[in-house]
Amino acid sequence: MSLFEAFRPKPSLLNEVELAPMESSRLLEDTDNSDINGYQSTFNDPEDDDELLDITDERYRSSSKRAKIDLSQGSSLVDTFEAMLPGNDKYEDFYTIDWLHDKNRSMQRQKKIRYKRKQSWWARIVASIDDGSGWLVVLLVGIAAGTCAGIIDIGTGWMSDLKDGVCRKAFWLNAEQCCWASNLTFGVTQCPHWYTWAELLGIQHEGSKDESNLAYAVNYVFFVMLAMVMASMAVLLVRVFAPYACGSGIPEIKTILSGFIIRGYLGKWTLLIKSMTMMLAVAAGLSLGKEGPLVHVACCCGNIFSYLFPKYGTNEAKKREVLSAASAAGVSVAFGAPIGGILFSLEEVSYYFPLKTLWRSFFCALVAAFVLRAINPFSTDHLVMFYIDYNNPWFIWELFPFILLGIFGGLYGALFNYCNLKWCRYRKTSSLGNYAISEVVLLTFITAIISYLNPYTKQNTSELIAQLFQNCGPEDDVNLCDYRRNITDVDKNSWPGAVAGPGLYTAMWQLSLALVFKAVITVFTFGIKVPAGLFIPSMAVGAIIGRILGIGIEQLAVHNPDLMIFNSCKPTEACIMPGLYAMVGAAATLGGVTRMTVSLVVIMFELTGGLEYIVPLMVAVMVSKWVGDALVHEGIYDGHIKLNGYPFLDSKKEFMYTTLAADVMRPRRSDPPLSSLTQESMTVEEIENIITETTYNSYPVIVSSESQRLVGLVYRRDLTMAIASARENDEGIVSQSKVYFSNHLPRYAPPGTPAPLKLVKIIDACPFQITDQTPMSTVVEMFRKLGLRLCLVSHNGRVLGVITKKDVLRHIAEMDQQDPGSILFH
Repeated sequence: MSLFEAFRPKPSLLNEVELAPMESSRLLEDTDNSDINGYQSTFNDPEDDDELLDITDERYRSSSKRAKIDLSQGSSLVDTFEAMLPGNDKYEDFYTIDWLHDKNRSMQRQKKIRYKRKQSWWARIVASIDDGSGWLVVLLVGIAAGTCAGIIDIGTGWMSDLKDGVCRKAFWLNAEQCCWASNLTFGVTQCPHWYTWAELLGIQHEGSKDESNLAYAVNYVFFVMLAMVMASMAVLLVRVFAPYACGSGIPEIKTILSGFIIRGYLGKWTLLIKSMTMMLAVAAGLSLGKEGPLVHVACCCGNIFSYLFPKYGTNEAKKREVLSAASAAGVSVAFGAPIGGILFSLEEVSYYFPLKTLWRSFFCALVAAFVLRAINPFSTDHLVMFYIDYNNPWFIWELFPFILLGIFGGLYGALFNYCNLKWCRYRKTSSLGNYAISEVVLLTFITAIISYLNPYTKQNTSELIAQLFQNCGPEDDVNLCDYRRNITDVDKNSWPGAVAGPGLYTAMWQLSLALVFKAVITVFTFGIKVPAGLFIPSMAVGAIIGRILGIGIEQLAVHNPDLMIFNSCKPTEACIMPGLYAMVGAAATLGGVTRMTVSLVVIMFELTGGLEYIVPLMVAVMVSKWVGDALVHEGIYDGHIKLNGYPFLDSKKEFMYTTLAADVMRPRRSDPPLSSLTQESMTVEEIENIITETTYNSYPVIVSSESQRLVGLVYRRDLTMAIASARENDEGIVSQSKVYFSNHLPRYAPPGTPAPLKLVKIIDACPFQITDQTPMSTVVEMFRKLGLRLCLVSHNGRVLGVITKKDVLRHIAEMDQQDPGSILFH
């Protein structure tokens, strides 16, 4: 059965047609009578298919070449059908795509290709390439995403170390690579080719006390100065060349995948500037990450490569299949987690995720991960820096501290989301928003000044997490692994090799200060006008609290080995793994902030290779979500979607109120009457006056003003272009020409009557209708699951008004005691 047959108006419509669950409502002005301002194709009978294909080939047939019906007086009736004009399918900025129209156009295109492939071998080759273009485009996206991620990782590592010094032997190497070139380990023995800025100026660290203090001060100044330079460059590049390159990008990607158009957000300039400024912002030491913005970068690649293939470049609905796969590739290269990327796209980002998109997302994530592995940006055998090399078993009693970490993650996530959204709202509504550059520079200055004083805040956040995830070994000569390994000077009842030394106590209070600093500074950092991800800062907070808790339980077991819960521990080997607690804490806090569940657990075990620890991760993430939802129901990305006023209907939120459609529909009692067109009694001039005097984007067509019986719906742009084309191409069409929206035409007309204009083919003859007594809970579900753009409200067959997606969003905001104007894009 063809799509045209499926959309004939009949009672079994919803049973015969499976619509994609999609967002498809446009954002309009407050005076909108309908939120549709785009091309809506009319569904013809099957016998008209060939004619429709001919129209598509010629782009537009002039109305004078349409079917003419000769009347007795010699006048003609022109049947105008608005076909696909050049540029007519390009949606305007800040509007929602017409999913139904794009689906229809895709089917027409496929039908035309199938028809032509029988004509020649070349047509068969072209058709085969078109059939495989879906796999080819995701292949290119995966290659591009992996390449961009590799370059960004390498650049970020080099710029981060540049604040501390430079490798004189090869300036393009970071500190670790410079030491490898000298066959030395960075951090244990200072390699001779790596010079701090004080050493470059001839000031030695190993000199006198005054010279040592001077060297510390010089390095301090260079650290702060270079951080401010990098942050200034990042914010200036964003503000001047690509304003859309700021932020995480995930809230906007979710909105775009739901069908919203934001021109330039996925463009080539955004891709270039975001890739550059991401490295600068992370290297500046700001409390942000590059993992979230990598999803935006991958989607930019998906958008750019989709234009190479007409199947996706000219069809916004099909393009969103590529963008869903690209978002999976973004997470794949961000964490080295291809399966987690697919689940992230499914759980968190995508609004419409059919099975074929799942397959292509899998392939795209696979290719991206393979390319990143081939580039090897971390100079290791792993895709990420968080790989763990232990698989010791955990004990059942440890579920209790894991649950505590989950509770902390939920509390922290709720508090962070509340504070960050409050601060971002203040930034938007106050004069602070006018000083974006000054805000970034000042925030960088504060961050650099404070972070330099603490080794755990000074180092790159990703390196800190990697260090916290690891367990200590005999070869680790850092404060975090300072254990008193000489059993002669410890309690005989204690286990050897695990008693905390003075360095560990120092590390504990330094980690505590780092925890407070990162938790506070991230509130003010996320949302500034530079690329800013939230994954890494959130994980760092959880990793710190998890490591502290793990060390505390470890020392409890060391000094009290006779406790019942420690009976299963063996004195000859480690019982408690502080690195595991850090890993569980990181997952808990990230889950509390984002409210991710399944995808987060998969990302964490792919990220670390800790397949043994899936259950602790699941417990902590689930508890974190429960606690977070009990305090603040929405995650950080949903909160920013609402803050920015994007037209996004969250399918996860239930509508619990008992209002009716009559309470929401427009026009209201205080509004002007519903603007409608009659089927056979209006002239071209009358219709043009209505179009000029109103800003509505669609008009119901009724039988007559007296009956108010519905005939269909006609869209403003279709009507305007059809009348303009008829006036241009047929001299008989004048202002007094009658317009007919039906096939019932007069056989005779008085002498001197202008030629009538037949516009029956631009009518949507099957708009969705509900009665005025329909519960709004049903209406909301229709908009969510059927992707409606509007529905007409009737009573006993008489048209009373319309409900648009904007009306639904306003009503939900009113019921939630929020400002209805906050849901509009601004």
